[in-house]
Amino acid sequence: MTTKSRTSPRSWSDRRLNPDHRLGLRLTLASLAAFLVLVPFAGLLALVETKWGPLERLDEDATRTLNEYVLDHRGFVHPLQATSYIFHAWVFRLIIGGLAIWLFVRGARRLAVWAMTTLVVGGLLGLLFKVVVDRPRPDLESPIAHAPGGSFPSGHAMTAALGCLVIVLILLPVIPASWRKAVWAVAAVVAVAAGFCRVALGVHYVSDVLAGWVFGLAVVIATTTAFETWRRSEGRAPATPAIEGVEPEAAPEIAPSGDPSKAPDRT
Repeated sequence: MTTKSRTSPRSWSDRRLNPDHRLGLRLTLASLAAFLVLVPFAGLLALVETKWGPLERLDEDATRTLNEYVLDHRGFVHPLQATSYIFHAWVFRLIIGGLAIWLFVRGARRLAVWAMTTLVVGGLLGLLFKVVVDRPRPDLESPIAHAPGGSFPSGHAMTAALGCLVIVLILLPVIPASWRKAVWAVAAVVAVAAGFCRVALGVHYVSDVLAGWVFGLAVVIATTTAFETWRRSEGRAPATPAIEGVEPEAAPEIAPSGDPSKAPDRT
Protein backbone atom coordinates (compact mmCIF):
# COMPACT_ATOMS: atom_id res chain seq x y z
CA MET A 1 0.00 0.00 0.00
CA THR A 2 1.50 3.28 -1.07
CA THR A 3 1.22 6.48 0.91
CA LYS A 4 0.69 9.69 -1.00
CA SER A 5 2.84 12.60 -0.01
CA ARG A 6 0.94 15.16 1.98
CA THR A 7 3.33 17.90 0.92
CA SER A 8 1.47 20.03 -1.61
CA PRO A 9 3.46 21.73 -4.36
CA ARG A 10 4.26 25.36 -3.80
CA SER A 11 2.03 27.88 -5.49
CA TRP A 12 3.32 30.04 -8.33
CA SER A 13 3.51 33.05 -6.02
CA ASP A 14 5.48 31.08 -3.41
CA ARG A 15 7.96 29.93 -6.02
CA ARG A 16 8.38 33.44 -7.40
CA LEU A 17 8.65 35.32 -4.10
CA ASN A 18 10.34 32.82 -1.79
CA PRO A 19 13.91 34.04 -0.99
CA ASP A 20 15.08 30.41 -1.12
CA HIS A 21 14.22 30.36 -4.82
CA ARG A 22 16.55 33.18 -5.74
CA LEU A 23 16.14 32.91 -9.50
CA GLY A 24 12.37 33.30 -9.33
CA LEU A 25 12.62 36.13 -6.83
CA ARG A 26 15.25 38.02 -8.81
CA LEU A 27 13.43 37.64 -12.11
CA THR A 28 10.14 38.67 -10.54
CA LEU A 29 11.69 41.81 -9.04
CA ALA A 30 13.48 42.62 -12.31
CA SER A 31 10.29 42.16 -14.32
CA LEU A 32 8.43 44.35 -11.84
CA ALA A 33 11.14 46.99 -12.14
CA ALA A 34 10.88 46.96 -15.94
CA PHE A 35 7.10 47.32 -15.69
CA LEU A 36 7.32 50.19 -13.21
CA VAL A 37 9.88 51.96 -15.40
CA LEU A 38 7.54 51.65 -18.38
CA VAL A 39 4.65 53.21 -16.45
CA PRO A 40 6.00 56.80 -16.67
CA PHE A 41 6.87 56.21 -20.33
CA ALA A 42 3.32 55.06 -21.06
CA GLY A 43 2.00 58.02 -19.09
CA LEU A 44 4.11 60.49 -21.07
CA LEU A 45 3.06 58.83 -24.32
CA ALA A 46 -0.62 59.11 -23.38
CA LEU A 47 -0.27 62.77 -22.39
CA VAL A 48 1.57 63.60 -25.62
CA GLU A 49 -0.99 61.74 -27.75
CA THR A 50 -3.93 63.50 -26.05
CA LYS A 51 -2.13 66.86 -26.21
CA TRP A 52 -2.58 67.47 -22.48
CA GLY A 53 -2.48 71.21 -21.93
CA PRO A 54 -0.17 71.48 -18.87
CA LEU A 55 2.45 69.21 -20.47
CA GLU A 56 2.30 71.09 -23.76
CA ARG A 57 2.76 74.40 -21.96
CA LEU A 58 5.66 73.01 -19.93
CA ASP A 59 7.33 71.69 -23.07
CA GLU A 60 6.85 74.89 -25.03
CA ASP A 61 7.95 77.17 -22.18
CA ALA A 62 11.03 75.11 -21.32
CA THR A 63 12.18 74.81 -24.93
CA ARG A 64 11.62 78.47 -25.76
CA THR A 65 13.24 79.69 -22.53
CA LEU A 66 16.35 77.57 -23.10
CA ASN A 67 16.48 78.52 -26.76
CA GLU A 68 16.27 82.23 -25.96
CA TYR A 69 18.90 81.93 -23.24
CA VAL A 70 21.34 80.22 -25.62
CA LEU A 71 20.64 82.82 -28.31
CA ASP A 72 21.44 85.55 -25.77
CA HIS A 73 24.61 83.76 -24.73
CA ARG A 74 26.14 82.61 -27.99
CA GLY A 75 29.16 81.19 -26.22
CA PHE A 76 27.06 78.15 -25.33
CA VAL A 77 26.14 77.30 -28.93
CA HIS A 78 29.33 75.50 -29.94
CA PRO A 79 29.68 73.51 -26.67
CA LEU A 80 26.07 72.38 -26.98
CA GLN A 81 26.54 71.39 -30.61
CA ALA A 82 29.76 69.57 -29.74
CA THR A 83 27.99 67.71 -26.93
CA SER A 84 25.23 66.72 -29.32
CA TYR A 85 27.77 65.31 -31.80
CA ILE A 86 29.94 63.58 -29.17
CA PHE A 87 26.95 61.86 -27.58
CA HIS A 88 25.15 61.22 -30.87
CA ALA A 89 23.21 57.97 -31.13
CA TRP A 90 25.59 56.69 -33.80
CA VAL A 91 28.57 57.24 -31.52
CA PHE A 92 27.06 54.87 -28.95
CA ARG A 93 26.10 52.41 -31.68
CA LEU A 94 29.67 52.33 -32.97
CA ILE A 95 31.15 52.00 -29.48
CA ILE A 96 28.83 49.16 -28.50
CA GLY A 97 29.23 47.49 -31.89
CA GLY A 98 33.01 47.61 -31.57
CA LEU A 99 32.85 46.42 -27.97
CA ALA A 100 30.60 43.52 -28.99
CA ILE A 101 33.03 42.44 -31.73
CA TRP A 102 35.91 42.62 -29.27
CA LEU A 103 34.00 40.56 -26.70
CA PHE A 104 33.03 37.98 -29.32
CA VAL A 105 36.63 37.56 -30.44
CA ARG A 106 37.81 37.15 -26.85
CA GLY A 107 35.23 34.48 -26.08
CA ALA A 108 32.51 36.40 -24.21
CA ARG A 109 30.05 35.64 -26.99
CA ARG A 110 26.87 35.60 -24.95
CA LEU A 111 27.75 39.00 -23.54
CA ALA A 112 28.41 40.32 -27.05
CA VAL A 113 25.02 39.03 -28.23
CA TRP A 114 23.30 40.61 -25.21
CA ALA A 115 24.89 44.00 -25.96
CA MET A 116 23.90 43.96 -29.64
CA THR A 117 20.41 42.64 -28.89
CA THR A 118 19.82 45.43 -26.37
CA LEU A 119 21.08 48.04 -28.82
CA VAL A 120 19.03 46.76 -31.76
CA VAL A 121 15.82 46.22 -29.78
CA GLY A 122 16.05 49.69 -28.25
CA GLY A 123 16.80 51.33 -31.58
CA LEU A 124 14.02 49.60 -33.49
CA LEU A 125 11.38 50.18 -30.83
CA GLY A 126 12.46 53.81 -30.45
CA LEU A 127 12.13 54.29 -34.21
CA LEU A 128 8.74 52.59 -34.17
CA PHE A 129 7.46 54.95 -31.50
CA LYS A 130 8.78 57.95 -33.44
CA VAL A 131 6.88 56.86 -36.55
CA VAL A 132 3.66 55.95 -34.72
CA VAL A 133 3.52 59.05 -32.51
CA ASP A 134 4.84 61.35 -35.27
CA ARG A 135 5.13 64.34 -32.95
CA PRO A 136 6.38 67.51 -34.69
CA ARG A 137 9.60 68.99 -33.40
CA PRO A 138 9.59 72.39 -31.69
CA ASP A 139 8.71 75.28 -34.00
CA LEU A 140 10.97 78.15 -32.97
CA GLU A 141 11.45 81.58 -34.52
CA SER A 142 15.26 81.34 -34.38
CA PRO A 143 16.19 77.65 -34.17
CA ILE A 144 19.80 76.84 -33.34
CA ALA A 145 19.73 73.38 -34.87
CA HIS A 146 17.52 71.21 -37.08
CA ALA A 147 16.80 67.49 -37.01
CA PRO A 148 14.73 65.16 -39.21
CA GLY A 149 11.98 62.80 -38.13
CA GLY A 150 9.57 62.78 -35.23
CA SER A 151 10.27 64.28 -31.84
CA PHE A 152 8.98 61.63 -29.39
CA PRO A 153 10.93 59.97 -27.87
CA SER A 154 14.36 61.55 -28.15
CA GLY A 155 16.69 59.13 -29.92
CA HIS A 156 19.74 60.90 -28.47
CA ALA A 157 18.44 60.58 -24.90
CA MET A 158 17.28 56.98 -25.34
CA THR A 159 20.48 55.76 -26.96
CA ALA A 160 22.67 57.66 -24.48
CA ALA A 161 20.86 56.12 -21.50
CA LEU A 162 20.82 52.66 -23.06
CA GLY A 163 24.40 52.92 -24.31
CA CYS A 164 25.83 54.10 -20.99
CA LEU A 165 24.01 51.33 -19.14
CA VAL A 166 25.20 48.63 -21.54
CA ILE A 167 28.82 49.78 -21.48
CA VAL A 168 28.94 50.01 -17.68
CA LEU A 169 27.16 46.68 -17.15
CA ILE A 170 29.68 44.98 -19.44
CA LEU A 171 32.75 46.52 -17.79
CA LEU A 172 31.71 46.35 -14.11
CA PRO A 173 33.40 42.96 -13.48
CA VAL A 174 36.81 44.54 -14.14
CA ILE A 175 36.14 47.90 -12.47
CA PRO A 176 37.43 48.14 -8.86
CA ALA A 177 34.59 48.23 -6.33
CA SER A 178 35.77 51.62 -5.02
CA TRP A 179 35.30 53.14 -8.49
CA ARG A 180 31.87 51.80 -9.33
CA LYS A 181 29.79 54.60 -7.82
CA ALA A 182 31.91 57.14 -9.67
CA VAL A 183 31.49 55.22 -12.93
CA TRP A 184 27.72 55.17 -12.51
CA ALA A 185 27.77 58.91 -11.74
CA VAL A 186 29.73 59.61 -14.94
CA ALA A 187 27.26 57.49 -16.95
CA ALA A 188 24.36 59.47 -15.48
CA VAL A 189 26.03 62.80 -16.32
CA VAL A 190 26.61 61.67 -19.91
CA ALA A 191 22.98 60.61 -20.33
CA VAL A 192 21.70 63.87 -18.82
CA ALA A 193 24.03 65.97 -20.99
CA ALA A 194 22.96 64.13 -24.14
CA GLY A 195 19.32 64.90 -23.43
CA PHE A 196 19.74 68.44 -22.11
CA CYS A 197 21.65 69.63 -25.16
CA ARG A 198 18.80 68.49 -27.44
CA VAL A 199 16.31 70.68 -25.58
CA ALA A 200 18.73 73.61 -25.42
CA LEU A 201 19.34 73.36 -29.18
CA GLY A 202 15.58 73.47 -29.74
CA VAL A 203 15.14 70.10 -31.46
CA HIS A 204 13.29 68.31 -28.63
CA TYR A 205 10.82 68.94 -25.85
CA VAL A 206 11.50 68.04 -22.22
CA SER A 207 8.96 65.21 -22.38
CA ASP A 208 10.75 63.75 -25.42
CA VAL A 209 13.99 63.54 -23.46
CA LEU A 210 12.37 62.15 -20.32
CA ALA A 211 10.64 59.49 -22.40
CA GLY A 212 13.92 58.59 -24.08
CA TRP A 213 15.72 58.11 -20.76
CA VAL A 214 12.92 56.03 -19.28
CA PHE A 215 12.51 53.86 -22.36
CA GLY A 216 16.24 53.18 -22.62
CA LEU A 217 16.31 52.10 -18.97
CA ALA A 218 13.30 49.81 -19.46
CA VAL A 219 14.89 48.06 -22.45
CA VAL A 220 18.11 47.40 -20.53
CA ILE A 221 16.23 46.04 -17.51
CA ALA A 222 14.23 43.71 -19.77
CA THR A 223 17.22 42.29 -21.66
CA THR A 224 19.29 42.02 -18.48
CA THR A 225 16.49 40.00 -16.90
CA ALA A 226 16.47 37.68 -19.89
CA PHE A 227 20.25 37.31 -19.69
CA GLU A 228 20.07 36.45 -15.98
CA THR A 229 17.53 33.74 -16.85
CA TRP A 230 20.07 32.19 -19.22
CA ARG A 231 22.86 32.41 -16.64
CA ARG A 232 20.81 30.62 -14.00
CA SER A 233 19.65 27.96 -16.47
CA GLU A 234 23.36 27.26 -17.00
CA GLY A 235 23.78 26.73 -13.25
CA ARG A 236 25.70 29.93 -12.60
CA ALA A 237 25.54 31.82 -9.33
CA PRO A 238 22.99 34.66 -9.15
CA ALA A 239 24.43 38.08 -9.99
CA THR A 240 23.49 41.62 -9.04
CA PRO A 241 24.08 43.37 -12.40
CA ALA A 242 24.16 46.92 -11.01
CA ILE A 243 27.05 45.92 -8.73
CA GLU A 244 28.74 42.95 -10.42
CA GLY A 245 27.88 43.47 -14.09
CA VAL A 246 25.75 41.38 -16.40
CA GLU A 247 28.22 38.49 -16.54
CA PRO A 248 30.71 38.65 -13.63
CA GLU A 249 32.39 35.39 -14.64
CA ALA A 250 33.44 36.93 -17.97
CA ALA A 251 36.08 39.09 -16.26
CA PRO A 252 39.00 37.11 -17.81
CA GLU A 253 37.68 37.84 -21.31
CA ILE A 254 36.80 41.46 -20.55
CA ALA A 255 40.10 42.42 -18.92
CA PRO A 256 42.57 43.63 -21.59
CA SER A 257 45.41 41.85 -19.77
CA GLY A 258 43.43 38.65 -19.40
CA ASP A 259 44.14 35.52 -21.41
CA PRO A 260 40.89 34.51 -23.14
CA SER A 261 42.41 31.20 -24.20
CA LYS A 262 42.41 30.11 -20.54
CA ALA A 263 38.82 31.11 -19.92
CA PRO A 264 35.93 28.66 -20.49
CA ASP A 265 33.99 29.01 -23.71
CA ARG A 266 30.64 30.65 -22.91
CA THR A 267 28.90 29.64 -26.09
